[in-house]
Amino acid sequence: MNIFRLAGDMTHLLSVVVLLLKIHTIKSCAGISLKTQELYAIVFATRYLDIFTSYISLYNTIMKLIFLGSSFSIVWYMRYHKIVRRSYDKDQDTFRHYFLILPWLILALLINEKFTFSEVMWTFSLYLEAVAILPQLVLLQRTRNIDNLTGQYVFLLGAYRAFYILNWIYRYFTEEHFVHWITWISGLVQTLLYADFFYYYFQSWKNNVKLQLPA
Repeated sequence: MNIFRLAGDMTHLLSVVVLLLKIHTIKSCAGISLKTQELYAIVFATRYLDIFTSYISLYNTIMKLIFLGSSFSIVWYMRYHKIVRRSYDKDQDTFRHYFLILPWLILALLINEKFTFSEVMWTFSLYLEAVAILPQLVLLQRTRNIDNLTGQYVFLLGAYRAFYILNWIYRYFTEEHFVHWITWISGLVQTLLYADFFYYYFQSWKNNVKLQLPA
């Protein structure tokens, strides 16, 4: 554990808190992509298969439970809660996210660090997480007007991955034989997808105007 890893974890956790705050307090999921939330649920379900078989630390186990529980609860709220689901913009959230799953699963079967079930699933979760934000970014481009909580949620998700890249750089220079190309490349792709959003987010903050993405 180092300061960059901790910052990444806390930023990721804060992004979940912001989204749950929006859903529970405002009873709204407007501007949130159900497709992205379903992809994240798959990411965590396949990444944390070892939650009951491999103990690393209490901190690690608690974080896994939080991300698993929150991801599936968000999907449930958006699909089935009688009030929250009314604010879901199904007509705009049309990205065919299921087409992202099979190609990355095939890639995980072909390119992995060790050909075991748990390792392939872990690799698949990395590949899928790299692109899971795409439906959300497309939805924001279509709706254009973005409320504060949604903007903060997406920003925190991007910041979490940026902190993890700093964590990898730090560990590369402080630990021997720390080389994980699959993790690094997946994380870099994921961060680059946020570049356009970051630009407009900081522009809106700098000029004190409502966040909008170009169509």
